[in-house]
Amino acid sequence: MKRSITVPGQGTVVVEPDVASIRLGVNVLADTAGAAREGAAKSMKAVLESVVKQGVGRSDVRTALVSLNPMMDYSGSKGPKITGYQVQNSVAITLRTLAKTGELIDAALAAGASTLDSLDFRLDDPTSATDEARWAAMTDALARATTIARAAGAEVGNVQAVVEGQPMTPPMPFPAARMAMKAADTSTPVESGTQEISVSLTVTFELVGK
Repeated sequence: MKRSITVPGQGTVVVEPDVASIRLGVNVLADTAGAAREGAAKSMKAVLESVVKQGVGRSDVRTALVSLNPMMDYSGSKGPKITGYQVQNSVAITLRTLAKTGELIDAALAAGASTLDSLDFRLDDPTSATDEARWAAMTDALARATTIARAAGAEVGNVQAVVEGQPMTPPMPFPAARMAMKAADTSTPVESGTQEISVSLTVTFELVGK
């Protein structure tokens, strides 16, 4: 029976994001559903025009939420009463020029956006970085196995099996609390930072020697 050793391997690569994902929208209250819808449509049209002027292609803008809800008053003795209507309309934007992130946010707020729900940074195509992390993970696993095998008076042979975990590429979030601002304020500072792409392997090596 062949002897073997199974060890974990971890590889991490640090990269600079090249894409920003932004979600913003409008929130309109009105006495009637029609008025709320019309107000939201008008505001969102202006917001989208401001986004496109920042160089964002239409294919990089996607509607993320459209909702219409009645505003209820439960204080009366005769039961709930509708006092108005609320329309929420949000869009998800992919911005491929990170240097314009702050400008786009300011332009959207100035055009009428009233909600800025999220901002995160990512790598548009992580394939190359993930492959590099795999190499690093395999090197790490081999180093672990070699150390353990030598301590046991043996040597590492051929690879018998490899199992890869799900690659981890967490987005770099921009906290929502920091996005509560007015368009008239100082231009919004945004830093994309760096991002880690990690790969985990479980590798089984043959043990040879004594």
